[in-house]
This record gives sequence, C-alpha cells and structure tokens, in this order.
Amino acid sequence: MTRTLFLTLILLLGLLSFVNPARSQARDRFFLSSDGVRLHYLEAGSTNRHTLVFVPGWTMPAWIWAAQINVFARRYHVVAFDPRGQGSSAVPAEGYEPVRRGRDIAELINHIDPVPVVVIAWSLGVLDTLASIHVRGDRLLAGLILVDNSVGEEPPPLYHPVPPHVGPPLSREEAMHRFVSAMFRRVEPAAYLNRLTAACLRTPEAASRSLLAYPVPRSYWREAVYATKVPLLYVVRPRWVPQGENLVRNRPGTEMVVFRDVGHALFIDEPGRFNHLVDSFLRRRVWP
Repeated sequence: MTRTLFLTLILLLGLLSFVNPARSQARDRFFLSSDGVRLHYLEAGSTNRHTLVFVPGWTMPAWIWAAQINVFARRYHVVAFDPRGQGSSAVPAEGYEPVRRGRDIAELINHIDPVPVVVIAWSLGVLDTLASIHVRGDRLLAGLILVDNSVGEEPPPLYHPVPPHVGPPLSREEAMHRFVSAMFRRVEPAAYLNRLTAACLRTPEAASRSLLAYPVPRSYWREAVYATKVPLLYVVRPRWVPQGENLVRNRPGTEMVVFRDVGHALFIDEPGRFNHLVDSFLRRRVWP
C-alpha cells in the first residue's frame, strides 16, 4: 500500500467516525407519546446509574450532544432526546407548541429508568424543559442544567435586527447552513456542518416557524424556574448574565457560569470545560 493511499484511508475513517460520534456508544430507542407520535432517543451507559437527559435546541438532533454522551456514559445512564420533528423522531403535522413539547419531555422522563433525572437542556430545549415543569411539576427531577437561553427572568433580552441579506434570496438550505455554521466560534469540519444542516432541514419549514412563535408570555418560563427547588446550573454567554444574576440572587440553589468567546453551541466549542463543569455540579450539588 502506498503512503498516499494509506493516508487517504486514515482520513476517510476519521471522517466516518466524526460524522456521528455518538453512535459508538449510544443505542437507538423509541416510545410513543400520548398523542401517538413515535419519538426517538439515544441511550448510553448503565441503567444501574443515575440518569442524565439531554435536550437539544431548535431543529437540532440528539447526536449534537455526542461529546457529552461519550464522556458521561462512563459514569451515568445517558439519554439524548430527539423532540418531535427533529432527528430520528416522527414528523407529525402538529404539536410544536410549548405545552405539547413539554408533555413530550415529561413522558420521556416517565418512560425511562431510573428517576429522578437531571435534565441538561440547550437553547429552545430550555423552554421545552421549563414547559415540562408546567405540565408535570418537578417530582422526577433531581436537577436542572439550562444552557444559553432566556428563562423569562428580568431583564428581557435585547434583540438586534439581523442585517438584510444582500444579493439573490437564499434557499432554505443555504439559510439553514449559515445558521448552523454561525453557532460555533471554532472551525468545525465541513462534513460535520453539512450533516448537521441536513438533520435540521428534516424539520418542516412550517413546524420550524411554529417552534419560534412562543405563544406564551415571558412569565411562563420564569414561573417554571421558581416553581422547582432542585439544584440549577445556568450556563450562558454574556448576553444572559443579567437574567442569571437575578436568578442567583432570588432563587436558592442556583449557580451561574459564564462562557466567553464561544458560539451558541458552547458545549461543542469548549467541550472539555463544559463537561468538567457539569460533572462538578452533579458531584457537588445533585449526587454527592
């Protein structure tokens, strides 16, 4: 075998393993929601251990948590959820509002074992998880780790308008690829970005718009945060620090850690720091 061919094979094997790194340890699982939708989750680690449930963001697949699945499965029972219309879950025509999404998470937690669980939710997954507390309370929760989104606390976030696109209109595929690429501060391989974009496009356009409608007042999320007394870790970029400061001040059992110079997918930009932070919180505050 020539050196060039050998190096090519090594590169291809590396890309194949990177395309879906969660597959090395995770197993596919499914359950039916109460409205008959087949929902998927990845499962790794022993069911004789405490359970962590990872919830992804808007249109994202469960395997985006690959760097966490592979690490935490060594010590915990790990579940990574594909919300309806995302990842390998079914794509129903309806059910993309907060209450139904919250019920899906509550039913997932009720379906798995052991409980109580720690939910680690990112972006839209934060709001879905808080909706699940409205639906079922916190009886099956041991802790919460909420990553880089508002929790309805004061002050409300400031939104800056996106500069208008110059040039021919972007296709949905092009727009989604730009959105996905913008989530990261560090440079990700093109193969990874393309695969993640394809996964996000699986959510129908109408459903993706519905997910961003937020047909409830901001106080809906804040009420859920304060309704539960479990330990809470708020992991955010500087944008959410004012909310986090009020949360820490007014809600006992809350910690906040700020990540700077990272993208929205901060657990991918700095996986080592994020994983160490989560592990420390679990050992200190949840299951010492």
